[in-house]
Amino acid sequence: MIQLHDKQFVPFITAKEIEFALTKMVAQIEDDFIGETPVFIGVLNGSFMVVSDFMKLYKKPCEVSFIKMASYEGTETTNDVKQLIGLNQDLTGRSVIIIEDIVDTGNTLVELKELFKKQNVKHFKIATLFFKPEAYTKDVKIDYVGIRIPNKFIVGYGLDYDGLGRNLPEVYKLKE
Repeated sequence: MIQLHDKQFVPFITAKEIEFALTKMVAQIEDDFIGETPVFIGVLNGSFMVVSDFMKLYKKPCEVSFIKMASYEGTETTNDVKQLIGLNQDLTGRSVIIIEDIVDTGNTLVELKELFKKQNVKHFKIATLFFKPEAYTKDVKIDYVGIRIPNKFIVGYGLDYDGLGRNLPEVYKLKE
C-alpha cells in the first residue's frame, strides 16, 4: 500500500501487465499502418510514460508530438477540458494516432476529435493504455485499448493524484 496526500492506494496492475498491453497495441498499430509514417500525439501530462515506452517498442518510421489537455481536479473530472499546450505542425493528410494514458468519460477525446477534424488529417485514431468502459459517455471510437479496467481511480505509470504518483512503474487503485 502507498500513501499519496490524504489517500491510500493498493497495487492494481503490474509493470509486466503494462508492458504486455503496450506490446500488443504496438503490434496492432504497426500492422494497420504498413507503408505509412504515422504521427503519434501524446496527451500530457499523463501519457508521458505510455508514449515513452510505446515509442521504444514501435520499430517502423513514425513521428511523435504532444498536446496538453486538462480535465481533472483531485480525483474528479471537471467535465471542462482545457487545451494548455497546442500543436505547432501541419498535419494535413497525415495519419494521426492519439496516445492516451487513460480514457474514462471521453470528454478529452471529443475535444481532440474536433481539433484534428479542423486539421484535415487522413486518419484519426485513438490508442489508450487504460479504458474505463463503465465511465465512457461519448460516441468517439477508441481504436486500440491496452487494458479495460473498472471505474476506479488509479495512479502510477504517468497517472497522478494531485501531482503525486506519476513516477510509479506500476498502477495502484484507491483503497476502498
